[in-house]
Amino acid sequence: MMLAKNVLRSAIVAAMLATTLTAGEVILSTPAYAQDEDDGPREPPPTRRSDTLSERVYRVIAEIQEMLSPSEEGVEPDLPGAKEELDELNERYDSLNDFEKSTLLNFYTNYYLAVEDIQSALDTFERILQIEDLRVDSRLRALQSSGQLYAAEERFEEAIGRLNAWRDLSDEESATVFQILALAHYNLQEYDVAIPHLLSYMDMLRTEGREIPKNIYSLLNVMYIEQENYDAALEVTKTMVALFDEASDWRNLAAIYGYLDDEAKRIQSLELAYHKGYLENEGEFLNLAQSLAGLDAPYRGLQIMQDGMEQGIVENNGDNLRRLTQMYIMASEFEAAVEPAEQLVEVVDDAEAWDYLGYIYLMNRDYESAADAMQTALDRGGLENAGEVQLSLARALVELDRFDEALEAAQAAVRNDVNNASQYVTFVETAKRRHEALQNQKEMAIDYYRPV
Repeated sequence: MMLAKNVLRSAIVAAMLATTLTAGEVILSTPAYAQDEDDGPREPPPTRRSDTLSERVYRVIAEIQEMLSPSEEGVEPDLPGAKEELDELNERYDSLNDFEKSTLLNFYTNYYLAVEDIQSALDTFERILQIEDLRVDSRLRALQSSGQLYAAEERFEEAIGRLNAWRDLSDEESATVFQILALAHYNLQEYDVAIPHLLSYMDMLRTEGREIPKNIYSLLNVMYIEQENYDAALEVTKTMVALFDEASDWRNLAAIYGYLDDEAKRIQSLELAYHKGYLENEGEFLNLAQSLAGLDAPYRGLQIMQDGMEQGIVENNGDNLRRLTQMYIMASEFEAAVEPAEQLVEVVDDAEAWDYLGYIYLMNRDYESAADAMQTALDRGGLENAGEVQLSLARALVELDRFDEALEAAQAAVRNDVNNASQYVTFVETAKRRHEALQNQKEMAIDYYRPV
């Protein structure tokens, strides 16, 4: 919601500055009774017209305009003086024609906006709209300006009413009106109405050759996501990626692919963001690295994880070392896995960490280290896969010709219902007998050739 409010404030400030009335916009009518006496007998004063300013009123308005917005550079506005002049003219309010009344009230709104008295400005616009013979241009100005101010005050229903009345009266559409209507409906969570208004605003900007600000695309995207219209949000996000190519756009693209359950494109978007240098925090690095590992690309995942650690973005702690070690194992990069696995046991010293290290040693054929690490894992306790660790320990011990210990570990695996553990017990027993037979033959040979 903060996004929309920021857009709303900037839109209203710009629009109000554009619609502020100036003395140069009013019409001066010089009354006939102001002619020189030498021209002969005076004609009777003409009937006052209701769509012009008298010279006297125009002169006062011009003075007020100069006080509110001095033409001389460096001169500060005289707001108290302008208010005093307005009040003096207002004392003759009933004698003014309708156009003079609307002009006076418009300059009151200029003053109230300058001193940020928004409620008084709104009350004055309401007085303008009550003038019976108000000129169309003055009514349009009052409707649009009051609509904008109601929106700024977060009185969105009133803003919508005034701006819709403006559209009913006006022969033309306005980009500003479409924008504020869209924002007002957005704040009321009326997305079905807000979106068409925002699209019309964007179309008018394009027609006028004006650039569409990024926050407008973002607002459109937010509304599509609120509607769970992810296909439309995807198209907007692709446009933002093409136009702005910012880190947030790529992250949003990945998120929307996630909403659409397109995991491959989600990960692809994140990986492109990574190569552009747009990943900024540990969570983003971990998300991408683990996603790649889950997509059967663990080696790419561990490379990103290590890069994050080297940059200091990913913390070199137990959890992250555990993740990194797992990725090395998944990638079958056992030689390179030794270093992070050894760091892991130094940091956390738990059964799972020692199990990883033992398995890595086993795959590197370092059977002595493997047996020590796996026995340490079992001693630490708490392993969910204790039976499998027992079976792996048995394999390492067999390679070390420690058959009795291997048989004990394999039998423990059987008790834990590990698949193929029974067959491995048989293998260990067979290996032990074969080893013992070979040892007996070797000893007999030695005895045979030993000198008497």
